Amino acid sequence: MSQRKPQFKRVLLKMSGEVLMGTREYGIDPSWLDRIARDIEEVVDLGVQVCIVVGAGNIFRGVSGAANGMERVTADYIGMLGTVMNALAMQSALEKIGVETRVQSAIPMQAVCEPYIRRRALRHMEKGRVVIFAGGSGNPFFTTDTPAALRATEMGCDALIKGTKVDGVYSADPAKDPNAVRYDELTYLDVLTRDLRVMDATAISLARENQIPVVVFSIREPGNFAKTITGEGHYTIVRNKEV
Repeated sequence: MSQRKPQFKRVLLKMSGEVLMGTREYGIDPSWLDRIARDIEEVVDLGVQVCIVVGAGNIFRGVSGAANGMERVTADYIGMLGTVMNALAMQSALEKIGVETRVQSAIPMQAVCEPYIRRRALRHMEKGRVVIFAGGSGNPFFTTDTPAALRATEMGCDALIKGTKVDGVYSADPAKDPNAVRYDELTYLDVLTRDLRVMDATAISLARENQIPVVVFSIREPGNFAKTITGEGHYTIVRNKEV
């Protein structure tokens, strides 16, 4: 058991579906999936209770589907079903290395996973199981950022950890602007007023209302999840300034 001490006891990890693609153009890269599973296992071994929300951008995007002429509601439901596919893949990778995992979907499909039941999810986490929330919130017109903030609130999480391509929040896209500045800490209001695109405004507002810190780190670097949980490495934390 590691001697490192975690900053948080219970966290929700939010990942985009694109993270699971690895170097592919779409779909799931099994080697990348396995590496992320090992990162999650490392955090579970620290004694942290973990739940996960994963997007479906590697499979289907509701917004792009709607832009291509599909009805937005239908496109969003297809995207929600994509999150179930990613959740089942993540569950398989975690259980292969011995991490007990449950998938709960906001859209009931009992043949493959449990329906979302808050009290059951809490019991799973208390028993040390990783819970993956799929199906978004079950409602169209929301990205997976909003159900991530919602589930983090419902689960009583100490933080919402967002795994991205970059090591925090920048003033601009660092891939396009070499002068982009990385922030170590921001307030929820900073994110909203500067339109920093950390997460959807709805998700940030929900986190702000419930005082859940949002921590943004690079999930592309092996071991970064555990480093972020223990206060090491590079990340940006979004919270209200302490008085």
